[in-house]
Amino acid sequence: MGEIGENVKGRPLFLSAEATKAVLTWPDAIAALREVYAAGVDASNAPRRTVARGPGRSLRAMAAIPSTGRFMGAKVFGFSPSGGSYAVLLLDRHTGEVAGILDAHYITGFRTGATSALALDYLAAKKAIAVGVLGSGAEAQAHLAATSHVRRIASFKVFSPSAANRTAFAERFARELGVPGEAVADARAATEGADVVIAAARSHGERPILFGDWLRPGMVVVSIGSTLPEQREIDTSVVAACDLVVCDGIDEVVEETGDMIAAKAAGIAFTDKLMTLSELVSGRAAERVQMARLPMLKTAGSALQDLAVAELAFTKAAAAGLAQELPGAFLSKPL
Repeated sequence: MGEIGENVKGRPLFLSAEATKAVLTWPDAIAALREVYAAGVDASNAPRRTVARGPGRSLRAMAAIPSTGRFMGAKVFGFSPSGGSYAVLLLDRHTGEVAGILDAHYITGFRTGATSALALDYLAAKKAIAVGVLGSGAEAQAHLAATSHVRRIASFKVFSPSAANRTAFAERFARELGVPGEAVADARAATEGADVVIAAARSHGERPILFGDWLRPGMVVVSIGSTLPEQREIDTSVVAACDLVVCDGIDEVVEETGDMIAAKAAGIAFTDKLMTLSELVSGRAAERVQMARLPMLKTAGSALQDLAVAELAFTKAAAAGLAQELPGAFLSKPL
């Protein structure tokens, strides 16, 4: 990730959601994340998030200092009964000065889809793949699009509770990818014949939507929908069935996602199945990956991912003249 020039100095820049969307591409986002995870991840430079809660409201904060790139920073996102928004703050890692503030609406989707695609590039068979998608919303759309940049998709099936939404999803991606796509009426049907199963939607009432007896050796599972203790996406039987569980952050995935908390409570032993995404990308555990019969990527999200994609967007948008200079500058506190 390169320098962005003199416009970083002085007044910070603001990037709108539209500006980030205009400059981000899946290949660039995947490459940026590959660089971050290949360089290694230390718990001290990417600590666990904090979550503040109020009646019907929550505020999450995630901070990191990536081993690569020019910036350190944090993402905050808050939700209330009327909605919510995301913001990323970038600071120059050499000076500590605020360089930019980004609307992270699209950054979040890009980093999540690109992270899963990155993992699939190491976990999925190197062939044209059939994909089963559970969910039809923004995350599901991002994941199928991102996956198409690391593997050729031969066909896909999609399930979501809304017949209209899953039909629209199938029609859109069949057209865009130029492959057969089918909207199916139940989640199990979406997994049948799939090489990769993407679970990208929590169920209504936090009931699991994917079960272990639907899976077969040779599949790869991606689960990204349960990121808080109260959230559920996959059944505990999925954790039992998978023989390798790749996590973007092991402690956070194990201790703060409802799926893994439930698996632990059910007495399912999975400690020896765990692997970090950094180990996967760096090749330090290549033998374990080769031996895996039914691997799963289980993510909770990381500020490292947000900052890698935010820096990419910031660099490209500034170069393209799409960033707006803020009306004032932050005071610098000397040490």
